[in-house]
Amino acid sequence: MTAIVARGEGGGGSAARLLILLVEDEPADAHLLRVALSESRVDAEVEHVVDGREALEYLRRQGGRFLLARRPDLILLDLNMPRMDGREFLAEVRDDQSLRSIPVVVLSTSAVERDVLAAHRLGAAGYIVKTADVGAFIDEIRRLAEHWSHEAILAHNGKRTAAAVDATETRK
Repeated sequence: MTAIVARGEGGGGSAARLLILLVEDEPADAHLLRVALSESRVDAEVEHVVDGREALEYLRRQGGRFLLARRPDLILLDLNMPRMDGREFLAEVRDDQSLRSIPVVVLSTSAVERDVLAAHRLGAAGYIVKTADVGAFIDEIRRLAEHWSHEAILAHNGKRTAAAVDATETRK
């Protein structure tokens, strides 16, 4: 697992840094994603694992390496990986009550409609095709990160609001 901090222009002092779990076995694709995030305006941290089995260990805090793992705001998932592929991972996440609320966006070279539909049936929140056009891929990742960063800020603010309401109710 490697941690990558990607701060785009205008990121900086954000109260809610987007935490992304990248599940990707191809180093070149992981690097390209880091480049896209660094060029975005999103304050993001990326935790990188190389397959579905390692991702589940991370999410469930299993093994010594992952005992202090934080719950990600977003999972970016490659479909074709060794040991446990993205489809198996999606099924595991969907069936795990404690994990199913984490949005998962699939990153795949396949644009075949049945693959896209299968990913959505398994609970994917989105699907991005890894194209040969590097500029287009970077733009797509940038838009994705900006969208989910906004979602994470709303979720973090909602938790803070709920905690404030709870504290107020406790004082009454």
